[in-house]
Amino acid sequence: MPLTDIKPRHILIRSTNWIGDAIMTTPAIRTIRENFPEAVISILTHPWVADVFAASPHVDEVILYRKKDRHQGITGIWRLGRTLAQRHFDLAIYLQNAFEAALIGKLAAIPNRAGYTTDGRSLLLTHRAKIRREIRKVHQVHYYQDMLHQLGLTPGSDELFLELPPETVAWAREFTAAPTTGPTIGLNPGAAYGPAKCWPAERYGALAARLGEEHNATLLVFGTKADNSVAEAIKAQAPDRIINLAGKTNLAEAMALIGACDSFVTNDSGLMHVGAALKTPLVAIFGSTDAVATGPYADNAVVIQKDLPCRPCLKTHCKSDFRCMTDISVAEIAASVAMQLQNNSKET
Repeated sequence: MPLTDIKPRHILIRSTNWIGDAIMTTPAIRTIRENFPEAVISILTHPWVADVFAASPHVDEVILYRKKDRHQGITGIWRLGRTLAQRHFDLAIYLQNAFEAALIGKLAAIPNRAGYTTDGRSLLLTHRAKIRREIRKVHQVHYYQDMLHQLGLTPGSDELFLELPPETVAWAREFTAAPTTGPTIGLNPGAAYGPAKCWPAERYGALAARLGEEHNATLLVFGTKADNSVAEAIKAQAPDRIINLAGKTNLAEAMALIGACDSFVTNDSGLMHVGAALKTPLVAIFGSTDAVATGPYADNAVVIQKDLPCRPCLKTHCKSDFRCMTDISVAEIAASVAMQLQNNSKET
């Protein structure tokens, strides 16, 4: 029976765990809303991903899954399931593939539970979709949409969607307008996946110095607290041009600032997908990972990668000579940014 025959009144969506994956699910979440316009839609997500959905018109409520404290371990999962049971959801849709996601829906006594039959959770699902071989050869956006199509929904647009609180957007515009009359360029030197995704910090620094000099640009360095030492090393190469934001913003603020940038240079990371969703012109640097599957899903994005026999290896650490990153020059990235800035000036 397709999900549309259920006519659910209250839907629980289980989000993915990481920022980039969450951004790539936004077309699927919009599809769910378009197929069930009258339903109340709640999304269960980790706190560090919540800002992706907080202002979305496609979601009525964000429920936090506090896996590190209140919902930790088997007892915590049981507690979360019983709390959700009090809400009387009649449909759960799992965008996350983990067994745990399906178990929580079962503990919450949700009668209809839908998702991919991965991680041995088939018996916990009432509505099942299988991962088709061909779907692994296209962008991950289609991976989520294909699941919904198999479940009987009519997929809509594949365009990424990210809406931020107006007051945060206004703050970011004021922040980026203050330092200089030149462009604001974002740099994102980190990646949670591992160092194999990261273009060397000294090259980010050299790039920052060059862009500052050639374009009278202000450079914003994004990242978490863990990226602060890298950000400081980058800032040392152009201290008057660079603002180190690593660990100094929450996710909503970082997203709004990326949206206010004139160009954004980034490793393959969650913030790369933020830039794509906000239609910020971006240059994405790819090494070990596959740009076909997880590249920036945007028309104004440039992907820089090298055609080497060892890539994409999908490894977190390079076991070889790291040529996939070291063969990418500062001049190559700077030229792509200059082209984007030129295109921006033509549009205005």
